[in-house]
Amino acid sequence: MSGDLNLEFAIAIIAIVFFFVGTYLNKKSFQKHSKVSTEINHKKIKALEISKREYEVLLGISEGLSNKEIGEKLFVSESTIKTHVSNLLSKLNAKRRTQALQIAKDLQII
Repeated sequence: MSGDLNLEFAIAIIAIVFFFVGTYLNKKSFQKHSKVSTEINHKKIKALEISKREYEVLLGISEGLSNKEIGEKLFVSESTIKTHVSNLLSKLNAKRRTQALQIAKDLQII
C-alpha cells in the first residue's frame, strides 16, 4: 500500500511540473507573437519600392476586401486596384493574394 501511495505522489509531482512548464512556454510564445505583429518594418516597405497607394491596397487585401471594395474605399476604379495588386504580387514575388499576405506578414510590413 505504501508503494502505491509513493507512485501516486510521484505521478502527481510530475503532472504539476509539466503543468507549470507548459504554462510558462505558452505565455512566452504569446509574448513573442504579439511583439512581432505590432512592429511594421517601414525600411522593408521602402526597399521593396512599395508605393503609398500599393500599401493601402495591401492593407485592404489584409482586411479581406475584394478589388471592388478596395476601389470604393480608396475612390479609384477596380482596374486601377487590379494594377496595384499585380504590382504588389510582382514586388513580393507572390503568385496569389494569400501568398502575398503571408510574405508581407513574414517581412513584418503588415
